[in-house]
Amino acid sequence: MSLKSQHHQLSDSNFQLELLEKEDITPFHEKLKTFGMYPLQPSGIQIFQINIGKMCNQTCVHCHVDAGPDRKEIMTRETMELCLNILKKTNIPIVDLTGGAPEMNPNFRWFVQELKAIGKHIIVRCNLTIILANPKYHDLPEFYAQNGVEVVSSLPFYEASRTDRQRGSGVFQDSIKALQMLNSVGYGIESTGLIINLVYNPAGAFLPSSQAALERDFKQVLHTKHGIVFNQLFAITNMPISRYLEYLIRSGNYESYMEKLLEAFNPSAAVNVMCKNTISVGWDGFLYDCDFNQMLDLKVEKSAPQHLQDFDLEILNSRKIVLNQHCYGCTAGAGSSCGGEVASQ
Repeated sequence: MSLKSQHHQLSDSNFQLELLEKEDITPFHEKLKTFGMYPLQPSGIQIFQINIGKMCNQTCVHCHVDAGPDRKEIMTRETMELCLNILKKTNIPIVDLTGGAPEMNPNFRWFVQELKAIGKHIIVRCNLTIILANPKYHDLPEFYAQNGVEVVSSLPFYEASRTDRQRGSGVFQDSIKALQMLNSVGYGIESTGLIINLVYNPAGAFLPSSQAALERDFKQVLHTKHGIVFNQLFAITNMPISRYLEYLIRSGNYESYMEKLLEAFNPSAAVNVMCKNTISVGWDGFLYDCDFNQMLDLKVEKSAPQHLQDFDLEILNSRKIVLNQHCYGCTAGAGSSCGGEVASQ
């Protein structure tokens, strides 16, 4: 069950924020000030990231969305049409569809086809197991290929034990089968132009190691043992929010993890955080600086349009980005974004 269905206190975003702000570490905005980097402002929106629903076929231990089969928040077709109207009028080139499992939205395929028709580069964050969850999803690899979708998929590790511990029993084997299905239609094969990237995030209370080294290991093991190929590996730091925050508290690692993030602060990573070139759209059409702010209900600043109905690209490109203590996660070490590392350590 999701934290929300359990009526857990950490399903309350205000409670999470109070907890984060109580931790005795330097406020994130003050840390930026010491490097002359405050206020943080956009470099120009290049990615329109849309959460089209919190429903998912999995309930992963680390999920910052608190997604699961029991979540009913789903973007309507009317809200998708608002997105399309905005995208037709702007030069934002990339649309990043996420969830939950975005494929569980009943209008998902229609939306992808409409996005393709207006010439956008489409990324879908697929959890892989959705492909095998129900016969109606078995043709997703072909659908993705036909529409030139870039697939980004979470695979916590290249061994079953660590993957299943984070995402549920049997997830690793289903993920392998799904990756083989994607390879069979051309994903990861250089000559096809069909891109599949994998996402790694640590299973415990530590930061990811070198993305390049992890990618080499993943490619070697997955190809040798399972015949799988993929394009890139993205190493992502776990954000101290929602179910990962619950894990940190339950395991007694919360304070030490926050200290690790603070100690690993890298100004070079802060320069390239994803909120500078991304706008995040909630399932209900509200606007956020990033997916993590969205899950904490931290909308874009009040002087900027806060909903799709009032979208103004010029104003949004000049807004001040809303910050809080979880932002240390994106600036630790080599940095972290939905596309992996953002700076050299």
